[in-house]
Amino acid sequence: MIREKSEYRTLVFDCDGVVLDSNRLKTDAFFKAALPYGEDLARELVNYHRNNGGISRYRKFDYFLSHLVPEGTRGPSRDELLADYAKQVFEGLLSCDLVPGLSQLKESMPDCRWLIVSGSDQEELRDVFEKRQLLPFFEGGIFGSPDSKDQILAREISCGNILKPALFLGDSRYDHEAARNADLDFVFISQWTEFRQWPDYCRLNNITTHPVLPW
Repeated sequence: MIREKSEYRTLVFDCDGVVLDSNRLKTDAFFKAALPYGEDLARELVNYHRNNGGISRYRKFDYFLSHLVPEGTRGPSRDELLADYAKQVFEGLLSCDLVPGLSQLKESMPDCRWLIVSGSDQEELRDVFEKRQLLPFFEGGIFGSPDSKDQILAREISCGNILKPALFLGDSRYDHEAARNADLDFVFISQWTEFRQWPDYCRLNNITTHPVLPW
């Protein structure tokens, strides 16, 4: 269950799959970046990425190189993988669809602080949101990796940037876990998620779901 929107002092948004329709382009970017290691390993990385939505690219490529790529296999370094991935993603983020209803929801919540807490690279996100003229929506700030969502939420609550009651809007298991750890209400946004087990997960955990933004 969630509260009436007038009760919330803060809204926390994940970015990919919630504010921007960017999940697919990031999945494709992981696959293409890993292709020098072969299609099979690239598909394994994609599967790991999909099963661990909301976790930073840094941790995903670290896992890829340390757990999926056989020892002694030659291919791009961690920094090269990250650079290739970032180059592919940045252009897509500038043109992918924005969630409908964002302006109307903002206008209906004039006293509520909004912020982004994402697994995406923080500086990249801030650049994208500036270029897309989205910064005014999120006066609470744009936050991302290399800090984890748990770290960001704990820090922003501690410094008073996130005021409760607060609601986290996310599209992954990790989003829900991070919200629960921080004692935030949570709504699962389903329209663009790549978390294939979300209906069962949300039912088992009694999570409110919406295709896009609530209210």
